[in-house]
Amino acid sequence: MKKDLFAKRASVRKFKPDEIDDSIIEKLLFAAAEAPSAGNKQPWHFYVVKDEEIKAKLSEYSLNQTFIQTAPIVIVVCAEPSLSSEKYAERGIELYCIQDTAAAIENILLCATQNDLGACWCGAFDENLVREAVSASETRRPIAVIPVGYPDSSVIDKPKPKRRPMEDIATFL
Repeated sequence: MKKDLFAKRASVRKFKPDEIDDSIIEKLLFAAAEAPSAGNKQPWHFYVVKDEEIKAKLSEYSLNQTFIQTAPIVIVVCAEPSLSSEKYAERGIELYCIQDTAAAIENILLCATQNDLGACWCGAFDENLVREAVSASETRRPIAVIPVGYPDSSVIDKPKPKRRPMEDIATFL
């Protein structure tokens, strides 16, 4: 396991204006699509936003987190609960589609890190307004807004917050 990839991953909130090549965006989406999902239902949809007006709306609808609109792209990750419910009924709607999209989100974050990009998992937003901003159907539930870009040099060497020690987070039985 490459511990350095996990150690290097950090929430980045300051980006260079440099565009991201479509081939790298495809890698991010491939990584997301390779995430595990309950019953292999793959209950997700990804909106890749480059449009400045939509990014400004996403920033506003995400509690005015202005750094969101400064990223070259923003990926809005939506769950499709109906896909999970086909096999798992209410548990698919309430839990599995959320877990599955969370796995896809983490894959995006790790892939971004591997490709020298920075990203931030933003979960504080108005779901209905974000859904409207990306013209998602009512059947799709926004789970995360992820600004992605090349980290500004001022954040590259910034120390990461400390992690809790292993003995506090794991119990060996």
